Amino acid sequence: MKGPLFYSKILLFGEYGIIKDSKGLSIPYNFYNGALKVDENPDQTALKSNDSLGEFASYLKGLDSNLVSFDFEKLDADIQSGMYFDSSIPQGYGVGSSGALVAAIYDKYGLNKITVLENLTRNKLSKLKGIFSAMESFFHGKSSGLDPLNSYLSLPILINSKDNIEATGIPSQNATGMGAVFLLDSGIIGETAPMVGIFMENMKQEGFRNMLKDQFIKHTDACVDDFLKGDIKSLFQNTKKLSKVVLNHFKPMIPSQFHELWKKGLETNDYYLKLCGSGGGGYILGFTEDFEKAQKALDGHKLEVVYHF
Repeated sequence: MKGPLFYSKILLFGEYGIIKDSKGLSIPYNFYNGALKVDENPDQTALKSNDSLGEFASYLKGLDSNLVSFDFEKLDADIQSGMYFDSSIPQGYGVGSSGALVAAIYDKYGLNKITVLENLTRNKLSKLKGIFSAMESFFHGKSSGLDPLNSYLSLPILINSKDNIEATGIPSQNATGMGAVFLLDSGIIGETAPMVGIFMENMKQEGFRNMLKDQFIKHTDACVDDFLKGDIKSLFQNTKKLSKVVLNHFKPMIPSQFHELWKKGLETNDYYLKLCGSGGGGYILGFTEDFEKAQKALDGHKLEVVYHF
């Protein structure tokens, strides 16, 4: 048995800000994916995944059945027969490993589910996001529900505010363009919960809250608008501002060995770095107007292009 594939995602803009109603833009990233599977001879990874699916199923039984209900008989039987989530999505890397799993479980076992083929009104999207938020909280303690939503729909999602989200189109890539959005592998696994904890702690300070509103959210919103309009010149100006704010105010979320590299990008304009997901490790997102230049400047680091300008 092998179920349909669910893809990883990249939140291009909006990490942390969307907790406080900034805009956000999330795109599917088809390089990584996962599917529910049963093998004759499962390996250690499969057995471990099967165990955690058992724990996840117990958690789902505690969710409000008015919000979402599942065919638990089928789910339990499949877990008993060794079902696991076969995934190439790296965990703790900010590309939505738990999101793809949540989407796969909802897709296969959700009752009266909202399907991708329906006319997805804002109400339905909001309801789906609420369902996925409750499901994914098992993994992160607090989830926006966006990762699973992105994975489930396989469409770019524009977050206008917490309660206003829509599927959107993004400008098509320029295959021969020199500019790029890329992933930089930090080589460290990041943990979402502690990073969100630091953020929530910082939110208790008035200065931090003001910075978030007047700088972080302002630049994030501008970046989203520029990207969707295809205004590359303005996008890079605003990404630079955003990168600077993150370096100054989100230092704990940036692995310490990348502080200098981050600064170097701002000084040379060869590339600008920003958080990919909650930070603390995993991938770091990079934006550059000249990918070859960025490659030279980041020699020795593993880069993956996500989008060409």
